[in-house]
Amino acid sequence: MKEEQIKKEFAAAKEQYAALGVDVEKAIEKLNKVSISIHCWQADDVSGFENPDGELTGGIQTTGNYPGKASTIDELKKDIEKVLTLIPGKHRLSLHAIYGDFGGEFVDRDQIEPKHFQTWMDWAKKAGAKLDFNSTFFSHPRSGNYSLSSFDPEIRNFWKEHLRRCRRIAEEMGRQQGDACIHNIWVHDGEKDKTVSRIQHRQLLKESLDEVLAEKISTDYLKDCVECKLFGIGSESYVVGSHEFYMGYAVKNNMLLTLDAGHFHPTEGIADKISSMLLFVPEIALHVSRPERWDSDHVVILNDALLELSQEIVRSGQMEKVHIGLDYFDASINRIGAYVVGIRSTQKALLQALLEPTDKLRDYEKQDNNFQRLAYLEELKAMPWNAVYNYYCLQQGVPVGNEYISEIESYESEVTSKR
Repeated sequence: MKEEQIKKEFAAAKEQYAALGVDVEKAIEKLNKVSISIHCWQADDVSGFENPDGELTGGIQTTGNYPGKASTIDELKKDIEKVLTLIPGKHRLSLHAIYGDFGGEFVDRDQIEPKHFQTWMDWAKKAGAKLDFNSTFFSHPRSGNYSLSSFDPEIRNFWKEHLRRCRRIAEEMGRQQGDACIHNIWVHDGEKDKTVSRIQHRQLLKESLDEVLAEKISTDYLKDCVECKLFGIGSESYVVGSHEFYMGYAVKNNMLLTLDAGHFHPTEGIADKISSMLLFVPEIALHVSRPERWDSDHVVILNDALLELSQEIVRSGQMEKVHIGLDYFDASINRIGAYVVGIRSTQKALLQALLEPTDKLRDYEKQDNNFQRLAYLEELKAMPWNAVYNYYCLQQGVPVGNEYISEIESYESEVTSKR
């Protein structure tokens, strides 16, 4: 797409939005401040570097065997660096605990330290990115059906120590980058069939969390968040960390709640939860995914669910309290392509939301002019928002429109196909 054409279409779009009372330049400025937390596990199918050949457990499953996945830290870093050249803005990288740089040695989860992630911290500074972190309770001999909520005190103690160390690693990340590291706590605990001891396991999970989180760490460096789930593969009947459990826990302890788009009933969206939870927790973390009939973690695309989620974030007027992260993994297609499609789709949805004449729509509501409100919402669907996004990409010096496809094809030909 020629630069002259991009600028011409942008000028026309700017004029159309101005007629609605929308400042396009301001919308771009706000979008540019949104740092999406990009998940490291798309590039290597959630293998990590603790035991790369180990089996995925804890309700996690990748499908497909597309060639060229990252199998070393250097390969993973190279892939992420390539992704960053194909998307506008400055972003973050979300690491799981199994992605440490263990120097070829096995380091068990209750022994990990900040030094095992120092090369990631150094890399992030050079890449102009910041880091977020995730404790890893799945894919381990001591995982089983239960970890922090196990009846076995030795298993609980093992995972409590893991969580304790993860918080300290995240704290060090926050300290070195001068910005709080979002540390996400998701526990897979649950059972496949009918469970009698539900409250006992939930009591144990609460006690485990209480004990570890009692260690106070400055929110200048660390922001803990807890993530709920409705069900998983092998835990269809019962998940200890349900929405009700973690909603209550986050509210009681004034901490962040993570909402994953795929962790609820297949017909239940998380958009409507934003406005409620912002009234009761200090901030929200999101794991943006695309569930197809179940928590399938498909690549994010620009669909109604993503747009509705973005609209609620923007309409809340509290974008700074919502941390947007991605959580999907598709091993059936080019993994770099999966990253770029998902990230760009998320940005496009946010941009559309930022280009709404929100004040005008609210005025219609206050005056009970619901026809006018509906009409504007429908007309907005056909507005030239993509001309604005293309201009934003041009400004940022990244591929415009479908130009990123050929870049990814070249990277596959020159890099990933030779692995």
